[in-house]
Amino acid sequence: MAPQFDAVVVGAGFGGMGAGIELDRLGLSNFVILERENDLGGTWHVNHYPGLAVDIASVTYSYSFEPNPYWTRLFAPGAELKKYAEFVAGKYDLRRRMRFGTVVDGARWDEENQHWVVSLGGETLTGHYLLTATGFLSQPYTPPFPGIDSFAGKTIHTTAWEDDFDLNDRKAAIIGTGATAVQLVPEAAKKVRELTVFQRTPIWVVPKIDTAIPAPVQKLFARVPITQKAARLVNTSMLEALMVVGVLHFKQAKPVNKVASVLAKAHLRAQVHDKETREQLTPHYDFGCKRPTFSNQYFKTFNLPNVRLETNSIDHIEADGIVTTDGHKTEIDTLILATGFNLWDVNFPAIEIIGRDGIDLGKFWRDKRFQAYEGVTVPKFPNFICLNSPYSYSGLSYFTTIEAQMKHMGRLLKETFRRGETTFEVTERANAQFLDRVTDKLGSSVFYGGDCATARSYYFNQHGEAALLRPTSTINAHREAVSFPLDDYSYGTSA
Repeated sequence: MAPQFDAVVVGAGFGGMGAGIELDRLGLSNFVILERENDLGGTWHVNHYPGLAVDIASVTYSYSFEPNPYWTRLFAPGAELKKYAEFVAGKYDLRRRMRFGTVVDGARWDEENQHWVVSLGGETLTGHYLLTATGFLSQPYTPPFPGIDSFAGKTIHTTAWEDDFDLNDRKAAIIGTGATAVQLVPEAAKKVRELTVFQRTPIWVVPKIDTAIPAPVQKLFARVPITQKAARLVNTSMLEALMVVGVLHFKQAKPVNKVASVLAKAHLRAQVHDKETREQLTPHYDFGCKRPTFSNQYFKTFNLPNVRLETNSIDHIEADGIVTTDGHKTEIDTLILATGFNLWDVNFPAIEIIGRDGIDLGKFWRDKRFQAYEGVTVPKFPNFICLNSPYSYSGLSYFTTIEAQMKHMGRLLKETFRRGETTFEVTERANAQFLDRVTDKLGSSVFYGGDCATARSYYFNQHGEAALLRPTSTINAHREAVSFPLDDYSYGTSA
């Protein structure tokens, strides 16, 4: 029985769109992209809280083969990323192959027919290939604080922000101090009567060298594309140095990491007046254990008379406030949850995936360690490409990861076609060798060589492994994507 589609892609963010572009390049144009939200763009569709912007310079946070010369700022606001996603989907004819408001329950490999069966509630689709692009930050997390359901005021999660929500004159609390809160807190403080920021773990914050991009520069980028390519190269090189030297080669370059933390502390000291507040905002883990962020306004906000930092742990929530473990109650009428995402419990994978011999991917990863060959494929899962997998995130811009995976996908499928075969599966040997290699390389990283005990970082899974980032340079990731040994896969013909 022939499948309905060449491929089924789950997720219509930048990863899923990259997969669709590569499928078209390979001549596999009969594909469908399934998206649970009501439009494309992934995180840039879901998130639209005040202050939302990229934290990687826009010349780098975009497809290298589809530069946008018209970014208005070095760090573009979120709305521009959403427009960029819409532009790419239109140019590459992706939207007509997208289905929105479609929740995927799961997928299983049909051994008899050699294709994937994808369940959508009462409907099933079949595809020769299955590609999951559900993103790393796609499953919002709400901490199970006792009494949270009894809160009588307004509760809003940053991933479900209401554009008409008025913060003026409110007594608000923001729980969380990650990258989202760093952007939101300064904007909220401008409007609310009182703001209490509940901090569990302080975050490293460095200055954000952001400015508007003048119209003449935008025109130059448009007319002479090599100028924007040069800007991308410079920015990418800086990010690469920060990532590879300061984080992945921590043991060999501790002074570099130390310099980064000293600069961040100097930024904090220059911006926060109160000594006690500065101490509370200072991380006690090494720079890089938790993804640092960029802001020129976050620290300054804690100088304002209507803003208070609370570092005592939350004991419970009542109808009109939050009670901390020291017994202090903060009365509020608005509860804003900037509590991030659940990566390791429900996002790897985000849907149930059953491979060959009935192997459940989620159970396999939790029982046998999180793993994926070159951050793309998994043994026992034929014709399956996982675009948000362990050891796949390369560099600091997600687009470097997407494009490396597109290259791997292209090389793999072209070889499958060349052999006259229709199925592929990574071998146990190749997968084990890759897992051993990345595990060994991580021994030099800040995650294992540094002090990360108090970081509470999403880089670490429930087993204490930093299994998210690929511990190599992005140059290495891209080089291996086009040169991995072709016999690392076994190939076959559909029944």
